[in-house]
This record gives sequence, structure tokens and C-alpha cells, in this order.
Amino acid sequence: MNRALLCAVLLSTSSCVHAGIRLSDEEALRVGRKIWQNEAGQSVERLVHWNAGENFASLGIGHFIWYKKGEPGPFTESFPGLLDVFAAKGVAMPGWLQGKPPCPWRDKAQFDAEFHSPRTEELRKLLSETVGIQARYAADRVEAALPKILASAPASERAALTARFDRVASVANGVYALMDYVNFKGEGTSLTERYNGQGWGLLQVLEGMTDVAPGQLSVEAFSKSADAALTRRVANSDPARNEARWLPTWRKRVLTYLEP
Repeated sequence: MNRALLCAVLLSTSSCVHAGIRLSDEEALRVGRKIWQNEAGQSVERLVHWNAGENFASLGIGHFIWYKKGEPGPFTESFPGLLDVFAAKGVAMPGWLQGKPPCPWRDKAQFDAEFHSPRTEELRKLLSETVGIQARYAADRVEAALPKILASAPASERAALTARFDRVASVANGVYALMDYVNFKGEGTSLTERYNGQGWGLLQVLEGMTDVAPGQLSVEAFSKSADAALTRRVANSDPARNEARWLPTWRKRVLTYLEP
């Protein structure tokens, strides 16, 4: 976390008190496996995936988004950032992944035709062997999200948002909840991730939380607010997208934040 940046955006507070996220190797692996379970049922095969109706591949434990060249979409692309992390850590990667290329499949049909090709099997092997690194990448995304959230919020709300974030991060399952939700539904700061002007990311979940004192059930408040944000998203969505079909699964997912 760049503490100077964080303090700069906390314009309404007299000091910078954000605690940050810290994960041991064991915790990173545990949380990574939980996120992998949520996204792909801990299936190695589904570490390389392409959802019907989407114009991007979904890769890794977090189904990180990978767009084709010249065809970005409304959601934040996250897989190239993971490739940067692999390169920085000296992870051995197939030659075709060097240099952070765009997604090589032109559409889902081509992806399906190459589902068990040497290229996709290489990618599965890489992703199955780097669960802990991917989890730390997800944690870094959460840390990077907070300054953006605070910068986009009114100055009068920044201290409360930081306090809610830190309370969730300080209790059992809280780090997992934050990591999973940002990976799952984003930061909530992008104007392209809105229906009827309302978002559903981490910013909106923190805004919707009922304030709780330290030591109280902050993760329960987070889970409840996440459920409300997702329900509102579906209500605001284009009926042609039929997002209601996903809501039961989304609700079950945010309930896992309360599990021991």
C-alpha cells in the first residue's frame, strides 16, 4: 500500500490510520482456495474458462478477466496484472504469455474448440501451481481499491469508509470477504459499472454497511450490505440479460463470508 497516497486522499481526517492487509503464506493459500472454490469449484479445468455471452476469458482462481486486442469491455481487466506479478516474482511462464499479450482466442467458439489444447493445458498448469501468488494479487487489488474508493467519496465520508474497511479486515473471515468481493464485483468506482447510476462494488457495500463498534459483527454487516447491493443490481439490470438467474448463487457466495 502506498501510504502517502492513502493519506493524501483522507482529506477529512487528521491522521492516516489505515491498518492494511497482511497475509501469512498459509493464510494466502487458505483464502486463495476459498476464492477458487467460489469461482470454479476448485476445478483445475475451470481455471481457464469463458462464460457464455461474454467477450472475454476468465482465468485463475479469481476468474481474472482477459480481453481480446482492441475489444475491451465495461469491466476492469485483471489478468494482465497477474502476468506482471508472475514476471516480477520470476515465475516460469510459457513463451506465448511473455510480454503480457492480449487474450489469444477470438471468441468462445474458438476457446471451446481449443479447450484441451497444449496452450490451455500449459495455462492450467501454471495457474494451479500459483494459488498463493494469485491470492496475494487479489489482496493487493483490495489495498489498491481503497485509495480509489476514498478519492471518489465525499470528504465527509472517508473516515467512516476507512473505519468500516479496517473493521472488516481485522476480524475472522474479513480479509477473505474483502478479497473475494473486490475480485467478484470490483471496486465500485468505475462509471461503466453502473445500472441506472447505481454501482454494486466494494464502495457501495461499504457505504451500505450499518456502523458497528470494533469487535462486533462487522463481517455480518458487510455480508448483509453486499446482498443488498447485488439485489439492487439485478433490479436495475436490463431484463434481457436475465441477471436474476445469478442472484441465488451470488447470495450464497456472500453468506460464505460468515462461515468459520
